[in-house]
Amino acid sequence: MELDKRFATGGEAELEELIADYGEKLLRYAASILCSHQDAEDVVQDVFISAYKNRGGFDGRNLSAWLYKITYNYSLNKRKRRMPLFFSDMKNEPVVYMNSSAMPEIMEALRPLKPQERAILYGRIMNNYSYEELSQIMGSSPAALRKQYERAKKKAAKYLDSFENQIGGKVYEA
Repeated sequence: MELDKRFATGGEAELEELIADYGEKLLRYAASILCSHQDAEDVVQDVFISAYKNRGGFDGRNLSAWLYKITYNYSLNKRKRRMPLFFSDMKNEPVVYMNSSAMPEIMEALRPLKPQERAILYGRIMNNYSYEELSQIMGSSPAALRKQYERAKKKAAKYLDSFENQIGGKVYEA
């Protein structure tokens, strides 16, 4: 039986399987929103605790979307709590992305974007989610997310162009 269906009524074995299947994915997703590996670790730990405690409310369908939605909301809440520190520390804070195959410069291009823009780009590019799947996670319409994705993509490309001019070389291929 699929983990989606077993998790709603399962116990610690299902939680361990959930962590093994989604831990790294959710960590990368949260880090892309928060631009902080440490904060992302805290968020993902809280996500798994919350998911386990509230598994009875899970309908047994699309476990992935449910977990990403929880991660998205926890990440935004974490960012709000540290907002006063966020802007002052942003330039000096190292960004660490575990097991990311993307070039550091591209991941760095996400930093000046809003958290929601980072989440949309990450969902579309790294997780290959459709706009309908992102809609389930982020609570916006697919049409609105499509528009936000295009805007965020342009902002990131603009930053990368600026970065290329600073270092005098091509950072990415479109």
